[in-house]
Amino acid sequence: MPPPAVPHGMCLKVINNRNMKGGMGSETNPLRFMDQDYNVLQDYCLKTNQRFVDEFFPPDPRSIGEGLLDPKVMARVEWIRPTVLCPNAAELIVETVSRFDYAQGNVGNCWFLASIGALTFQTKLLHKVVPDGQSFSHNYTGLFHFRFWRFGKWYDVVIDDKLPIIGRQLVFVKSKTFNEFWPALLEKAYAKVCGSYADMHSGRVSEALLDFTGGVHMHYELKTAPTDLWEIMHCAYQSEVLMGCETPAGVKKWLPNGIVVGHAYTVTKVYQVMSGRNPVKLVRLFNPWGDSEWKGDWSDKSPLWNTVSSEDHKQLLVNENGEFWMSMNDFLKTFDNMDICCICPDFLEGKSACRWISKYHHGSWVSGSTDGGCISHADTFCKNPQFWLRINEFDKACEQGQNNVLVTLIQKPDKRHRRHSAHHGIGFYVFAMRSEGKLGSSFFHGRKPVVTSEPFQRARQVMKFFRLEPGEYLIVPSTYNPETKGEFILSILCKNEIHIHEEFSYGFLLYLNKKCSYVLSYIKIFSQFLSRIIFQDFFFFLQNIFYSMDSSKDGVLSFNELQNALEKTGLHLNEDILNLMFVRYGGATEQISLEGFICLVMRLNCMARLTMYS
Repeated sequence: MPPPAVPHGMCLKVINNRNMKGGMGSETNPLRFMDQDYNVLQDYCLKTNQRFVDEFFPPDPRSIGEGLLDPKVMARVEWIRPTVLCPNAAELIVETVSRFDYAQGNVGNCWFLASIGALTFQTKLLHKVVPDGQSFSHNYTGLFHFRFWRFGKWYDVVIDDKLPIIGRQLVFVKSKTFNEFWPALLEKAYAKVCGSYADMHSGRVSEALLDFTGGVHMHYELKTAPTDLWEIMHCAYQSEVLMGCETPAGVKKWLPNGIVVGHAYTVTKVYQVMSGRNPVKLVRLFNPWGDSEWKGDWSDKSPLWNTVSSEDHKQLLVNENGEFWMSMNDFLKTFDNMDICCICPDFLEGKSACRWISKYHHGSWVSGSTDGGCISHADTFCKNPQFWLRINEFDKACEQGQNNVLVTLIQKPDKRHRRHSAHHGIGFYVFAMRSEGKLGSSFFHGRKPVVTSEPFQRARQVMKFFRLEPGEYLIVPSTYNPETKGEFILSILCKNEIHIHEEFSYGFLLYLNKKCSYVLSYIKIFSQFLSRIIFQDFFFFLQNIFYSMDSSKDGVLSFNELQNALEKTGLHLNEDILNLMFVRYGGATEQISLEGFICLVMRLNCMARLTMYS
């Protein structure tokens, strides 16, 4: 069936921003990924008696991606529906969903499959990601949908059920039950979000954990882990939490103890046994390969299981299924890091009445305006976005515990395909302060931050747990190098009520706001300046700006080039208005011609005059 017209690029960004302000993008009201509406497509297929074929993630080599399969192997791939593979027997879910339902296929996405293993333990979260009411029988049209959190918004993602097959075997994630297909369809939906199956190759377990929850992410480097990490994990296990971990990279694929290097695992249980008279803290882990288990102490065949009570012995399930136990001490020695993702970290407070409060802000490092780089760049650091934060006095219930603030900085992708997105070095600083307003370089000169996320990391996100006393603070997120553009989400969680807002510089004027005398006077000055220029001079004035800002020398202006060009004329538009103007004058090409640029400036000048005299 022909695809509907789909907004893209800047136009799609404007639409999504409007939808977010209207309440869309939440877990109960997700945005439509690529503007595909599951209900509309389902109704269309039922009325026309068609099987859905997804034009935006087609069943051909483009959806597998380049470099993942050998060309000879790629040539053998067929795309077949489960109802053809298993006539009258195909099921989305057979009995219940389990971590033992699948094994990894021919793509290095252990990070994603380890996250699925964690998801199978949390029914509420699972139903959020895999909506109910889907099957291969009732109202079957070959159309399925799944939901993921992506950079601040929930999306509903539709796919067709054609799966890549070679010799009637699934190419990617394998179902251990021949007629069960939820793992393969969930993987296909996530591959569509990433851009292709190849775009899922290699990643961090925290990425998919966060995309399944849309909540809070806590990362622990095990070499410097807190002494009470097992207790934290134990509390997390008893809550609606997903946990995963990773082994360090190495030359060999396997260690002699059975652990796979550079690999992601699921934390499936945290438990304490009595070995004789000695308490032993254990962690149960799952390898998404479905095999290759730990061979050391407390493994399936370890004699240490003979030293525990019959009740504790029930925790041992001797089976080569990829799941195994190990002591917390061995876990800290063997693994490199672990991640906890949850809706809210209230489990950290135990039985306390204290509750964590979250605030989220979307921002950007704009080329030539708010891209100041790290604090080493003293002259430009003050240009970075600045967020004023006030922390109120804590209730007695919230005073316990070492840390009371969790700050996370997530950078948004700049490309459709996950593997092509550039990860800049990012980080943040927290300064103590006593005044509001955009602070200049003099404030930061010689002033040390009270907290920093350093070292900067080329990662999707950085986070830090720390303690702040009640008071006022300034949070400055930045890239490592100046003149590096990008968009980000700043997340702040605190044990107590907090107040936060972004401080704006003169470059972020509230354009055309009649109540702002500063803007009016600025517009008046600009209008008087233009009135002194005859039309011909005005034309050459704008033409010179246009070509000087066209850094790519392709005869058109990109979004960032347009922003710089308008600032050269003396116009400073906030991001929302600039987005709209770019869509209006850029058209389908999303590029501004010289004629479009002149028309835009003249229109803005006309609007300025109307505002000034009204």
